[in-house]
Amino acid sequence: MTANLFQSANLSADAPRPLADRLRPKVLADIVGQDHLVGPDGPIGKMAASGKLASMILWGPPGCGKTTLAKILADHTDMHFEMLSAIFSGVADLRKTFDAARARREQGKGTLLFVDEIHRFNKSQQDAFLPVVEDGTITLIGATTENPSFELNAALLSRSQVFVLKRLDETGLESLLKRAEEEIGAALPLDEEARETLKAMADGDGRYVLTLAEQVFAHDDALDREGLMGLLQKRAPLYDKSDDGHYNLISALHKSVRGSDPDAALYWFARMLAGGEDPRYLARRMIRMASEDIGLADPQALAVTLAAADAYERLGSPEGELALAQALIHLATAPKSNAAYMAYKAAMRTAKETGSLMPPIHILNAPTKLMKEQDYGDGYIYDHDTPEGFSGQDYFPEEMGRVEFYDPPERGFERDIRKRLEYWSKLRGRNTQ
Repeated sequence: MTANLFQSANLSADAPRPLADRLRPKVLADIVGQDHLVGPDGPIGKMAASGKLASMILWGPPGCGKTTLAKILADHTDMHFEMLSAIFSGVADLRKTFDAARARREQGKGTLLFVDEIHRFNKSQQDAFLPVVEDGTITLIGATTENPSFELNAALLSRSQVFVLKRLDETGLESLLKRAEEEIGAALPLDEEARETLKAMADGDGRYVLTLAEQVFAHDDALDREGLMGLLQKRAPLYDKSDDGHYNLISALHKSVRGSDPDAALYWFARMLAGGEDPRYLARRMIRMASEDIGLADPQALAVTLAAADAYERLGSPEGELALAQALIHLATAPKSNAAYMAYKAAMRTAKETGSLMPPIHILNAPTKLMKEQDYGDGYIYDHDTPEGFSGQDYFPEEMGRVEFYDPPERGFERDIRKRLEYWSKLRGRNTQ
């Protein structure tokens, strides 16, 4: 069958295949990171060993092995295997599949139907599965990246077991990289930091880490972290600098505000208006300054600037430009802090490095029975019920621990914020002792 497919596409059976496909597991023991399900004591492992499969929903992030697991399970049964994608299939496709399954059943042959992206089917399409799952015409394996509680009908869930597949951790990703090196017969040309970066970029996706590794293998020279980032990521396009004077003046305006010089700021502001600059552009840049260079040192700075922008829209030129000038003076004379800006950038870097870590289970809501069975919300403390109105619980992913991004200076309103954070830090330390 496979050879015929290759021939019909004018390809030889040994035509080059992607690394991720060449390393696709063939048996349950080769599946990485899902021992809680496919191990000898796992529920799916036990079903496979018995050769009797129940209908199931595989819920997990991309690249965790849902499709591979379904194909391996098909090999553990004597049923006919059918595969559909909810993205490309409709009611007519389901009807044909079900009719063929009924015909096989009359001949004593069962059908194992794998439906990828099953959450893409609408309610009526999902309802179509109910009778054929109920009477055993098909054994359904559905794969989804979305919460089944929200995306699948309760009736379909009641006829299936839901199994949660985990995103691959660093150990699982490292295992895949070692398999790739064995397959290629060479070590990845990466130093230790670059190798860790590669795994971080994969974000728990086993298929993606192998795709990235394949690109690295094609590179001859050894790479450090910067070299890896340059190889795998496209650079952002350069800003159009055809009018250098425009960007020189806005730079001068921004730095004058940051340097707390209202006179210089007004001069560059006037220069740009005299040169025909759109006041709306200046208003947008001032809104940025309010957040980037002042932040919570003066919480009113952003509100004043937004009000000035709104006033310009109401009045137009030249009356509205006075409101912008008033806001500009406020920005230039306000206490300065980039603490919020730096905290945001640090949080973004950490978010990209840590990927899709789950929130701690005690702060997750549990609106459905399935989520309650997964212990969502168990152990959450309602802060308002505590004497200080502060529980001190940890809201970071368990794998991370606490990280401090925001470090307010002893200036302006942030002086009070700092005192408040220090007080909460003492309470947190006391509550965890």
